[in-house]
Order: sequence, then structure tokens, then C-alpha cells
Amino acid sequence: MWKRNFLFKAADAVPLEQSENELFHDAEPAMDSAGMQFEKFLSVWVQGEGHDDTPTTFTNVYVRTATLDTVKKTGFLQPLQGRTHQIKQMLTPGQKTYLKSWLMKASPKAWDESDDHFRDLFEQE
Repeated sequence: MWKRNFLFKAADAVPLEQSENELFHDAEPAMDSAGMQFEKFLSVWVQGEGHDDTPTTFTNVYVRTATLDTVKKTGFLQPLQGRTHQIKQMLTPGQKTYLKSWLMKASPKAWDESDDHFRDLFEQE
């Protein structure tokens, strides 16, 4: 299975260089928000068939919101959402454009082999 994570600050159209795992894998859940400097994030996981850096088709997208304190490495990660209507509502138009462009450039063949249902997630409404 091929997978890739894109971690966006909530309103940004370009993801951070680091993935969710790189920044928050060892983060402790926040028990109290006192003294925290929270930022909102959107974590997008794209899955597909293939190996390592070579996808052959894209199959699934999962999105989660997170409220995180990047200095203290703590916060609140929400469960992953995989329903089409939720994903379309959670992604900003700029994020959809970035992801579609990245996926098409990363592997045009995998993009072409993906179901219409997958590709429709990245269309502007």
C-alpha cells in the first residue's frame, strides 16, 4: 500500500514540509488548555496501491482536524474522517487545488487510474 500525509495549517493552501507523524507522533493529548498556544491544522492522508514513492492508483482520502501547540507538542487530534461530504467540507478550495495538482504531477498514471469518486473529492464546488 502507498500512502502520503499532507499537514496544512487550517487556512493555508500549501502544506507544511513535515508530516503529522513527524511533528506530532509522540505528542501527548492535552489534559488542560491553560497556557497553551493552539493552532488549527488539517491532516490529509491519501492512500493508494503501489510501493514506496510509486503509486499505481489513488484509492482513499482521510482527513482529520487537530488543535495543537507546536512548542509544547501537545493538543487534540480528532478521529479520521473518510466520508466524501465531510472531506469536501473540511478542505479549503486552495487545499483541494494543491492536492489535485500534487497528485496529478506525482503520478499522472495513478491519477488517471483512480476512480471518478476519488478525483471528484478535489473538484471545486
